[in-house]
Amino acid sequence: MISVKNVTLSFGKRVLFDEVNLNFTKGNCYGVIGANGAGKSTFLKILSGEIEPNKGTVEITPGERMSVLKQNHFEFDEVTVLNAVLMGNKKLWEIAKERDEIYAKEDFTEEDGIRAGELEGEYGEMGGYTAESDAGVLLGDLGVKEDLHNVLMKDVAGNIKVRVLIAQALFGNPDILLLDEPTNDLDVETIGWLENFLADYENIVIVVSHDRHFLDAVCTHVADVDRAKIQIFSGNYSFWYESSQLMARQIADKNKKMEDKRKDLMDFIARFSANASKSKQATSRKKALEKLVIEDIQPSNRKYPGIIFKQQREVGNQILNVEKLDKSVDGRKLFTDVTFSVNKGDKIAFMSKDHTALTTFFQVINNELPADGGKFEWGTTVTTAYLPNDNAEYFTNKEVNLMDWLRQYVPAHVTDVDEPFLRGFLGKMLFGGDEIMKKTSVLSGGEKVRCMISRMMLQDPNVVILDEPTNHLDLESIQSFNESMMNYKGIVLFTTHDHAFMQSVANRIIELTPKGIIDRMMSFDEYLADDRVKALRAEMYDMPVLA
Repeated sequence: MISVKNVTLSFGKRVLFDEVNLNFTKGNCYGVIGANGAGKSTFLKILSGEIEPNKGTVEITPGERMSVLKQNHFEFDEVTVLNAVLMGNKKLWEIAKERDEIYAKEDFTEEDGIRAGELEGEYGEMGGYTAESDAGVLLGDLGVKEDLHNVLMKDVAGNIKVRVLIAQALFGNPDILLLDEPTNDLDVETIGWLENFLADYENIVIVVSHDRHFLDAVCTHVADVDRAKIQIFSGNYSFWYESSQLMARQIADKNKKMEDKRKDLMDFIARFSANASKSKQATSRKKALEKLVIEDIQPSNRKYPGIIFKQQREVGNQILNVEKLDKSVDGRKLFTDVTFSVNKGDKIAFMSKDHTALTTFFQVINNELPADGGKFEWGTTVTTAYLPNDNAEYFTNKEVNLMDWLRQYVPAHVTDVDEPFLRGFLGKMLFGGDEIMKKTSVLSGGEKVRCMISRMMLQDPNVVILDEPTNHLDLESIQSFNESMMNYKGIVLFTTHDHAFMQSVANRIIELTPKGIIDRMMSFDEYLADDRVKALRAEMYDMPVLA
C-alpha cells in the first residue's frame, strides 16, 4: 500500500498540492487525471521520491518494490536491450552484478565463497535463474524481436526504445507500478497488449494518460487532481466523466431554481415594501431571502473548449476521388496504389503501421507534397480545413499577437470582421481577456493546436482533415474535439492514436500499406476484431499482426 499523508507542494506563490491525503491499495489501478499543469506528472515524481514535498510524507509498505516507467529515452543508451529490461529489477540486477564481480576475482577467498553463496540464494529466490528468459518473453510480447535483444539501446528506433522501457517497468512483477503516458508512440496492437496485461495485474498501478480508451480499459479508480487537492473516485474514466457532467447539470439546475426564487422574492420586495397593507408580507419575504443560501460549490479548474464546426454549404456528389496514388521517401515505399472515393456521410479513419505514410498522404491531398504517381481530385463544392501534425509553418511570425494571427486566416466569404468576431473564435478555444494579445512566440504546444482549431472553425468547412488532432491537448479539449466530430454533419478524414476518438467518430477505415490499401465500411473496433482483416493486414505487412 502507498499512503500519502498531508502532502503539500508549492513553487513560489503557486500551490500545486495542499494537504493531500490518499491511500492506494493492492489490486487497484488508479488513473490520475487533471487539467494541463495541474501537477499529474509531478505527483508521480513525489510518489517515486524524485521530488520531495514541502510538507507531508509518502509511506510504502515495507518490503514492497516500486517500478517507474522512465521518460528519459537516452538513459540506457550504452546498455543492451535485454540488460535494460533486467535493470528494471534494481535489487536483482545489483545482486547479479556483485556476484559476477566476486566470480571474476583472481584471488578468490573463502569469504568471497560464503558471500557468493548468499548472493546465489537471494538470486534464486528472486527468480534470477529465469530472469533472462522472462525478460525475453516480455520483450517478445511487446513486439521487440529477439535479434534486437543484444543490440545497444542507442542503436534501436525510438518506438522500440519505448517498448523496452515499458518492459523494464513491468519486469519482475513490481508491487507498485508508476506509469506516465505509457501509450505514447505505441501502435494499437501494443497498446491492446498493455491494456490486457494491466487489467489482469494484481498489484498497485498508478497511471497518467490522455488516452481515454486506455484509462477505461485498465482503471478501477480515478484520482482527480483539481484545486490543489486529489480525490479518488471508484470506476474508470468514462464513469467519472459522465458522473461529473451529470453532477454539474444537477448543480446548475438546482442553482437556477434557487436564483429564480431569489429573483421572485426581490421583485416582490421592490414592488410591495412601500405598501403599508403588504408591509408584513414583504418583511417575511425579506427574511426568507436572507435565509436562502445557494450551495457554495467551487467550480472545477477544468474548462471545456467550444469546438463547433459549421458548413457554409453541404458537399455535392463529388467530394474526393483518389486513383493509384503512391509515394516513396528515400527508397522506402510509404503507400502504393491508393484508390478510393469519398462519399456523403463518410467519416474515414486512416491507419498505417508507418505514421509517416499517414502524414505524407495528408500532405499530398492538401497539395503540400507531390505524389510519385497517381492523381486525386477534389469536388468543386468542397471547402477543406486541415489540422497538420506539424503546425510550425503557421507560426513563423513570432511577434504577431493571437488576434492578428487569426485575422490573416479569415476566408473571403466572411466580410464583417471586427474584434468581437475574432474574440468569439479565440474565446471558444479558451483564450479570454488579455490572452488574445499574447505573442505566438510564447505559446505552448497545446495553445498552438487550439489556435489552429480556431483557424479551422473560421473556414466553415464541409470537409475536415485531421492528422493526430489530440496531440498536445488535455483530456477536456480531447473530449470536446471528439464530441464535435461526432456531431459534425460534414466529411471527416482523420488519423489518431486515440482509440476512443477512432471508435466514436469513424464509420469507415482505410489502412495504407506498402502493398496497397484495406478499405472497410465498419467501426474501428470491428476492424480490429475482424479475422479476415487480420489475415489481410498480416499479408500486406509481410509479418504476423500482434493479437
